[in-house]
Amino acid sequence: MRKIWIITLFPEYFKNFLEQGVAAYALRGERGVPFEVNLISLREFSPKDFKGVDSAPYGGGPGMVFRPDVLKNALMEGVVKPGNYGDDFKDKLHVIFPSPRGQVWNNKVCIDFARRVYPNKDLVIICGRYEGVDERFLSKYVDEEFSMGDYILTGGELAAMAILDSSVRFIPGVLGNKDSSESESFQNSLLEHPQYTRPQNFEGEEVPKVLLSGHHQKIKNYQQSERIRVTQERRPDLLEQR
Repeated sequence: MRKIWIITLFPEYFKNFLEQGVAAYALRGERGVPFEVNLISLREFSPKDFKGVDSAPYGGGPGMVFRPDVLKNALMEGVVKPGNYGDDFKDKLHVIFPSPRGQVWNNKVCIDFARRVYPNKDLVIICGRYEGVDERFLSKYVDEEFSMGDYILTGGELAAMAILDSSVRFIPGVLGNKDSSESESFQNSLLEHPQYTRPQNFEGEEVPKVLLSGHHQKIKNYQQSERIRVTQERRPDLLEQR
């Protein structure tokens, strides 16, 4: 069974995420993929002589920084020890930290991550807050940092959910239909083609006739041309990557 450990100040953030939706089913082991998700409250690992998990940054500056000793306690006592990973835990765990300075999390990175990490190691996600995390902890214990884009989130919890939601979809069996992940936006550097359903006529606008033809090859060709058209209009930068 693969385990996912999430170290966070706010475990309750993940309640609905782990209860509803395709990713939730997968992370609960209901899609044939044996997962176990463990939420670790960082507050429980603060030193007895110090109240809190953060402190002011050396050199001055706004905000507070997560203390490395608190994070190490959470990792060792909250993950390594109960998970029975032993002294060679670094060979068994993949520790990531969502951060604005990390590698941008896009579809290509997501697929690579899913295929590289999930089959081989258990995952630990460190959810940051405030001004960040002491660099000494990051350099010693974190394997990768990922950014959700060129904007700032108030905490790493949303980023952690985005990483999990987007990556578990590429584990065989999670979506059920192999075509579901292969035909969606960003696959082959193209956006998804427009979708249509009932009614056939909506406010005077008809569903494209080719989609009603029953001719599978014509439909496939039409959808591919639409993917190219939509991508050219909305994300021409993606076409340059092809």
